[in-house]
Amino acid sequence: MSPVTEVSGHQKPLPITKEAIVFSIDEKKAKDGAPPAPEIQPILPVYDNYSNGEKDGDNDDVIIVTGADAATHLLPLRDDGEPALSFRSIVLATCLSAFQAVMYQIYTFKPTMITIGGTFIVLIAYFLGKAWAAVLPRGDRLATRWREKGGQGKTPFWISVATFINPGPWNLKEHAICAITATSASNSAASVMVFAAQDLFYDLPISATTVVLSVISIGLFGYGICGMMRPIAVWHVDAVYWSTLPTVKTLQGLHWQDVKDSKPLRWFWYSFVGMFFYEFFPAYIWPWLNAVSIPCLAAMHATGEKAAVLRNLFGGSVNNEGLGLFTLSFDWQYLTSFSTSLPLPLQAHAALGYLVCFAAMLGIYYTNAWDSKSQPFMSTRLRSEDGSAYPVAKVFIGGVLSQEALKKYGIPRLTGSFAYAMFMANAAIGALVAHCFLFWGGDVVRAYKSAKSGRHSDRHHAHMAKYYKETPWWWYITILVLSFVLGLIVVTTQNITLPVWAYIISLLLGIFIAPLSTLLYSRYGNGIATNNLSKMLAGLILPERPIGNMYFAAWSHNVISNAVSLSNDLKMGEYLKIPPRVMFLTQVYGTILGGFINYAVMISIVGSNRKLLRDSDGNSSWSGATIQSYNTNATSWALAKYLYKTGGRYQMVPIGLGIGAAAVAVHRIIAYFKPRIGRFSLHDINMPQFIQYAGYIPYNASQTCVLLSQVVAGFFVQFYLRNYRPRIFKDYSYLITGAFDGASLSALFILSFAVFGAGGPSVPFPTWWGNNSEGYYDLCPVAE
Repeated sequence: MSPVTEVSGHQKPLPITKEAIVFSIDEKKAKDGAPPAPEIQPILPVYDNYSNGEKDGDNDDVIIVTGADAATHLLPLRDDGEPALSFRSIVLATCLSAFQAVMYQIYTFKPTMITIGGTFIVLIAYFLGKAWAAVLPRGDRLATRWREKGGQGKTPFWISVATFINPGPWNLKEHAICAITATSASNSAASVMVFAAQDLFYDLPISATTVVLSVISIGLFGYGICGMMRPIAVWHVDAVYWSTLPTVKTLQGLHWQDVKDSKPLRWFWYSFVGMFFYEFFPAYIWPWLNAVSIPCLAAMHATGEKAAVLRNLFGGSVNNEGLGLFTLSFDWQYLTSFSTSLPLPLQAHAALGYLVCFAAMLGIYYTNAWDSKSQPFMSTRLRSEDGSAYPVAKVFIGGVLSQEALKKYGIPRLTGSFAYAMFMANAAIGALVAHCFLFWGGDVVRAYKSAKSGRHSDRHHAHMAKYYKETPWWWYITILVLSFVLGLIVVTTQNITLPVWAYIISLLLGIFIAPLSTLLYSRYGNGIATNNLSKMLAGLILPERPIGNMYFAAWSHNVISNAVSLSNDLKMGEYLKIPPRVMFLTQVYGTILGGFINYAVMISIVGSNRKLLRDSDGNSSWSGATIQSYNTNATSWALAKYLYKTGGRYQMVPIGLGIGAAAVAVHRIIAYFKPRIGRFSLHDINMPQFIQYAGYIPYNASQTCVLLSQVVAGFFVQFYLRNYRPRIFKDYSYLITGAFDGASLSALFILSFAVFGAGGPSVPFPTWWGNNSEGYYDLCPVAE
């Protein structure tokens, strides 16, 4: 039975029960001069014996294909009307934001990186909130006891204080506020990397003004764009953000289901416990489980050229080993719910794209295109003519290009596979722009017209618009103007080697690409990597200025990534029925707070370990590898005009932008005259995604052992379960994969401190055939 929402006249409020839920008057949306808003009494649906209130669809056998299907049958409309912004939610959100920001920044300078986010933060917030509600005196219980003893009228002050601190059970909206604020806090990390590199490698002092204003400007400009994109990127029914659904379903399951009565929730905890203990094997004891390759086992004793060819084809257990053909991974830390949550069309685009990428990489290398055989088969680093690593530090002395050294060491080289990946990345960006205009342009116009007229295609947003006050447009415009002015103050008064005109170009690039990238991400769950475009353009218009390049990328690409991330969080807020103005305040708060905490921790670490981080490989406690790599990347892009100039070896790389756009134009013409071939619609083809995956491996997935398992897992969930086991797909798939995410990250967090060197000296597991630490973990042959 579908839920029915009845709006009655003025009547006595009902208590919050399973049968009727009442929204408090201060959370309702009322127009000026109108009578008080009526009580809202949603009649909850009839549930089966295990769902305990989560299910919202009217048919277990409905196959979810479109965004409208997901909104209707996968994501419940339930809104319990609890307060989202409370004292404890703010305190815990602040603590979790600080925890995530501090840990991220510390491990930027550690020998071993750890991942903190997603379901891991959700579970930490869940246990902290439950503990707060259980340990501290609860205001609702104290008030009940006081009234049972004859208390009348206004409750005593001490009960009011207890209610303010701990009002009642830890609820879904408070929990979601903690997770979303912590996520927002991580959005400023990239800008802090700029400050760290400038402080460590260049003789340019960093003032407090630079830091404070840059953090606010870079962090919030993307949020301003996010607000302007809401009709198409948040309120539209096709803006599903598929990859965030495991987190949404985990939050709903933890609060709307009870372990004793809910079979899905019991399976969540069974899966969590099982994966937690299992993850210690592939992550530490038995790494071979991450790269099970029968061809490598069969060829493990090969030598010479044969070993090199076999490794190129079948190796994939470490970065840039090989293509990883027919290799299976059984390590969930690399598979993740991301690979299983993406819709079936994207799974198909990825699978076909990988096949094209395999063929192209082999063809380029073995036909010696771009003189590929003089370089390694796979590498993301700049190379010299003889195939050795390019001496970036010797060419950029003190961060400034030395023409004399450039003549001595020559123009750097790229491996053939990496040059191909760069070309395809640019082609995907060109295709993204063309696809959004040629295929979705009309939909964007209709979405804004519908928003202006108050018509909403997504029932979740229709509910939000009816019962909650929307964030005014001028709030986001104010954020945009303020961010622009603050950034302008930085570039005009601080020595960051970024001219005002370049600053404006960087923002215009972000403003242009951000809506397109967000539109694609919202509909497919995965977007197009646009960071190369920012860096390449910076290198072309600001040659030989690595610091300027860093700031250019921060104000262009980071604007894009922040817009996507914050739009994703806004949609999560709609799914979980968090008031829009509360979302605005918490996202702004988290973004600014995270930036300052990241910077404070960075200054402390860099100030105490400057020489070690800058000039050495580090020790068991600290390592400058990440920041050195970031600086090397920036300096290499400062050579863009030499690498990609007309007539140069890699001139096709920037031309990829036009080729990608042309491919979409041809696709649009064909689809116009021949929209379908049999039952297949040509409009279901997404050239930006296909092109991206057709060049994805050399740059984005150099550890190729996981690709086949990701494709198999994705098709199992999105094709088999979705089409042939729809009830299992709706009730279990997102919840179970969310449990796997949280469990694997929990195990890795413990391992990082215990044995991976995060909390002291690393303790490697003894070498055996399942832990071939002296060679390749997949036991592929090592070429001499």
